[in-house]
Amino acid sequence: MVLALWVGASVVVLVLVGLFVFGLRRRLIQRSGGTFDCSLRWDVSEEPDPSGKGWVYGVARYSGDRVDWFRVFSYAPRPRRGLERSAIEVIARRLPEGEEELALLSDSVVLGCLHRGTRLELAMSEDALTGFLAWLEAAPPGQRVNVA
Repeated sequence: MVLALWVGASVVVLVLVGLFVFGLRRRLIQRSGGTFDCSLRWDVSEEPDPSGKGWVYGVARYSGDRVDWFRVFSYAPRPRRGLERSAIEVIARRLPEGEEELALLSDSVVLGCLHRGTRLELAMSEDALTGFLAWLEAAPPGQRVNVA
């Protein structure tokens, strides 16, 4: 009986510590400012996939001339992807279709992009999209920026 209580209490403590670390990590990512919720689907085909598969929920952070993207459900302190402003080419903009609406946050807009020859999609709120496109267009003089 005592062993069962001890194991149960240990499991509860581990779950609480895990949740605390998730929250602390997100707080540390947001501490430097310039963050927004952003789902990512990497290496997608030419045709939109309305099944909702492949989307990963994350947080993006502006960092100079790049956007660092962090998975939300991860303990990794480093970004999973880094997108350089000069290498991003916006090729499409659309609303979520089919089951994508369930896989993404409500009121998301999907932005189709090319980054160094790899097709990817970013899903973010309309406000975050406005900021992202303004950041892309605010490239220093002489840099190539492709916004559709």
